[in-house]
Amino acid sequence: MVLPIWIGTPEANAIALELEGVKPQRPFTHDLIKNILKGVNLCVLKVIINKIENDTFYATIVLEKDGELFEVDARPSDSIAIALRMKVPIYVEEEVMKKSGTSIELDNEIKKKALKEYLKNMDLEDFGKYKF
Repeated sequence: MVLPIWIGTPEANAIALELEGVKPQRPFTHDLIKNILKGVNLCVLKVIINKIENDTFYATIVLEKDGELFEVDARPSDSIAIALRMKVPIYVEEEVMKKSGTSIELDNEIKKKALKEYLKNMDLEDFGKYKF
């Protein structure tokens, strides 16, 4: 199952740069957030995409400091970009997957490159009921 989430170009670029291992000369916003969190000893434990309402997805970043847990409401795109930088898991609530997840039939032999190509060539109509 995959969860298609419509995000803006800057957020998509932030995610893609991290996935590709590209290190910018100066920190971008999500790198800055990572540096601030580390600087104040806040540990990111996980990200949860926890709700969809009126075709808008919601997410929570779960933080920990000195044994105390904190939850911060955030856009899924920002949450994913931060989770990738902090190397923490990204979870999706089961109800969100039931409502908005979709199956993609892929041969087991398809490698990372082929999947990237598939996603790159998706058409807006592939997203079904979501209006853009």
